[in-house]
Amino acid sequence: MAGGISLHAVDVARGVPASGMLVELWCLTPERRQLAEGRLGVNGQLDHPSVSGVGITEGSYEALFHLGDYLRAQGGDSPFLEVVPFHFQLGDASQHVHLPMKFTPWGFSLFRGS
Repeated sequence: MAGGISLHAVDVARGVPASGMLVELWCLTPERRQLAEGRLGVNGQLDHPSVSGVGITEGSYEALFHLGDYLRAQGGDSPFLEVVPFHFQLGDASQHVHLPMKFTPWGFSLFRGS
């Protein structure tokens, strides 16, 4: 897949995609503007035109994963994590950037995937 930014989350404590988690994608340059907001689908991924490159340019970005609300909806009390921000730089807008996040109620791993 050429261009675009895809967001993906997996609840490794439960062994399932994080279906229903609210995520946001923001472009930070030249000024902060929201590119996408939505809930992850049954596959744990955001279905949005930004995945195929719509609105994506070179610059700084922020992805926000709303873990606290997701964990409470799954029956968890008092989550340790609330909103997890991930700031990253996109130097080549023709490359696709996949951001998979794996998490438990107590920690997460977020990286550039393929």
